[in-house]
Amino acid sequence: MSSCPIDTSVIRPIRFVAGQCQMLDQRLLPAEEIWHNYKTAEEVAEAIRTMVVRGAPAIGVAAAIGAWFGARDIEAATADAFYAEFEAICAMLAATRPTAVNLTWALERMKRFAHANLDRSVLELKIGLEYEALAITQEDEAINRKMGQHGQPLLSDGMRVLTHCNAGALATAGYGTALGVIRAAVEAGKKISVLADETRPFVQGARLTAWELKKDNIPVTLICDNMAGYLMSKGEIDAVIVGADRIAANGDVANKIGTYTVAILAREHGIPFYVAAPVSTIDLSLSDGSQIPIEERDSREITHVRDIQLAPEGIAVKNPAFDVTPNRLVTAIITENGVAEGNYQERLYTLVTMR
Repeated sequence: MSSCPIDTSVIRPIRFVAGQCQMLDQRLLPAEEIWHNYKTAEEVAEAIRTMVVRGAPAIGVAAAIGAWFGARDIEAATADAFYAEFEAICAMLAATRPTAVNLTWALERMKRFAHANLDRSVLELKIGLEYEALAITQEDEAINRKMGQHGQPLLSDGMRVLTHCNAGALATAGYGTALGVIRAAVEAGKKISVLADETRPFVQGARLTAWELKKDNIPVTLICDNMAGYLMSKGEIDAVIVGADRIAANGDVANKIGTYTVAILAREHGIPFYVAAPVSTIDLSLSDGSQIPIEERDSREITHVRDIQLAPEGIAVKNPAFDVTPNRLVTAIITENGVAEGNYQERLYTLVTMR
């Protein structure tokens, strides 16, 4: 993999250059802004697994690109043989991170396209899958902008908004989900300021959300995760908005670990708690959040900050990457097809099945 300087004009973590995929290494931000080149499905899978790219929509985009790279390298003579190999490539990519449903959504979309076109030649299938991966990438930013327009009326001029983790341009193909709503409110002329939870242990809020907002000249104040309740009690937070990695049919929301705690604090203090996510994040096959698989990550993310050891060796460590916020704590779910409130079971189904 080679590196090249970042294009600072627009924040997009994934881009195409000369048949290769370039990804901004989010593990190194904000100290270093480094892009890496990827050319194979295996390389893309490793980038997803090691969190070079992260955020549910961005993971879906990366997976679609990885699937196309894998398809490009298949040497099968017939469409049926091609599809068998393509399924195996998609299964390999799907195994990288289990909680973000956009990963499997994008891969299922790629497989549906291939299966629906098995009457074509292998070359035509490869070309078609390239266009499908590009379409998924391009559609994502447009979806985020629609989401922003649906969500920004919920934010009033002068609001101080708390975020958790990073649900911005870096977590998508561009613009962002939760931060997209904030960006849309600012573009509408509202003065919005943001309080960003640091979001331990991977500190996406400190490293990524603060970096994005600073670049966009949106006022941002970084706080430790355990400060949110105190600031709410002092009347210094007016709303909370977060993204999501998977939403069950009943409106239970899986998001970065610590989100559930923030939602409880918001309810205690009478503060609205909003979730912004594309309909591809809604998993109607799961009746409630107890069925959402929760990824358990390497204990070293807790015990170390890069190479600096924070905890004694040999102790037990728990590192679930996500938690589930019950629907009763969610004020509204914002999607590109509209806003769900009240009866999530009915409203989410309607939003997902809209044409």
